[in-house]
Amino acid sequence: MNTFTNRFIRQGGFNMVEVLVTLTVLLIGLLGLAGTMMHGHRSEAESYQRSQALVLLQDMVARINANRNAASCYAFTTDAAAGTPYLGTSSTAVPTCAAGTATQNALALQDMAEWSALLNGAAEVATSNNANLGAMNGARGCVTYDAITGVYQVSVAWQGLGKTAAPPAAWNCAKGNYGDEKWRRVVSVTLRIAALN
Repeated sequence: MNTFTNRFIRQGGFNMVEVLVTLTVLLIGLLGLAGTMMHGHRSEAESYQRSQALVLLQDMVARINANRNAASCYAFTTDAAAGTPYLGTSSTAVPTCAAGTATQNALALQDMAEWSALLNGAAEVATSNNANLGAMNGARGCVTYDAITGVYQVSVAWQGLGKTAAPPAAWNCAKGNYGDEKWRRVVSVTLRIAALN
């Protein structure tokens, strides 16, 4: 073989190695991009669930404020340490009401039934099978009352899409219902009903 042919064969081998290295670098970059996109999608879904939880939280606060004379009826979560009973996903709680007038009692019971349905996703329904789609994963709601401070605490809990830090110790709504506490997400707000004369 002449020198020109040897040089051409060696040059072709180097080109093949260069192509393989380029493809490997490109593949690693694309895998990193796909991972970033998946993380972004999960973060977006977590943000959407938190927004839904905040809407449901404010919904119950508005219901309690609108029916102040029967506010004690809304405090159905009697075990604040365990966060039970709760409304929403897998709830067996049947709230009762004996404060205010019969009309106010009926309104409180209706509010809690509607809120439980919203926690179960009744705000959006699939057209194909009538399944509820409008809430977070495993949404549960709690309302507690502290007789010493006169403060109501309204909380909404749901299952996140990945593990993070566990919620604060004071936010016990549906505690223990999501396996590891690092899956449980909670938003909570306090409310005090003024005694107006």
